[in-house]
Amino acid sequence: MKRFTKLSTAFALLAASFSSTTALANQTLSVAASVTPHAEVIKLVADDLKKQGIDLKVVEFSDYVQPNVVVYQKHVDINFYQHLPYLEVFNAERGYDLVPAFPIFITPVAVYSSKVKNVHDVREGGVVAIPNDPTNGARALLLLHSLGLIKLKDPTNIKATPRDIVENPKKLKFREIEAPNLPRVLNSVDLDVINTNFAVPAGLHPLKDAIAIEENDSPYANWVVTRPDNANLESVQKLKEAIYTKKVYDFILTKFNGAVIPVFCPLDEPVEGCKVPETNK
Repeated sequence: MKRFTKLSTAFALLAASFSSTTALANQTLSVAASVTPHAEVIKLVADDLKKQGIDLKVVEFSDYVQPNVVVYQKHVDINFYQHLPYLEVFNAERGYDLVPAFPIFITPVAVYSSKVKNVHDVREGGVVAIPNDPTNGARALLLLHSLGLIKLKDPTNIKATPRDIVENPKKLKFREIEAPNLPRVLNSVDLDVINTNFAVPAGLHPLKDAIAIEENDSPYANWVVTRPDNANLESVQKLKEAIYTKKVYDFILTKFNGAVIPVFCPLDEPVEGCKVPETNK
């Protein structure tokens, strides 16, 4: 009987060990991401994670709402597409409790035009298209404020709307449009303020085609976001380690020609002069 007990214990330990190995080999980390450049960067480390027993599944989205919804509803583990001001407003409006995990890069918002080569040449009464979501709309207005086209009551207000404009010398008119649709109205407005992740798929290069762009020290870094119960998952930590490498750092800088800026310094190889900009946390 004693020998049988020992055998049973041995088989149980072996089964547990096998089960643990199988679970690790089949572990999946699902990510909801904007198509460009977010999904491209995440997919770059798929093979690296595979070697560690993590299957990376990237689900691409073209809007600013569903990636948070699918994470909150537990259809997807994490997402990558937003900056913290947007997340804070989204959580407050929806009653969500999504949390930031780690930042990866900044995608500067920029001003485009098919009518003028300089923002200050915009005609009086010109039409300006900006994102219609609260934080990106405010971000566009803050950029226009910094360029001297308008003056906001509070230039630090991340929830500013056109109603907060106190000076508008050129009497510019503002059209608030869903962010994915901003590239489509470029030829029908005087100025068009577009986020990089929607400009690039539309064939617009922020550094070549924009007539004005956010400074490199913008606080609007894009973060990987998840639920509180996922924040300490080993797979999320492994993703961070795979992203924070020289390979990914160089890819971001070369692939997007400076239009996308890393907000991390590689952990595996020092980069001279690498400085992490303010990431709002």
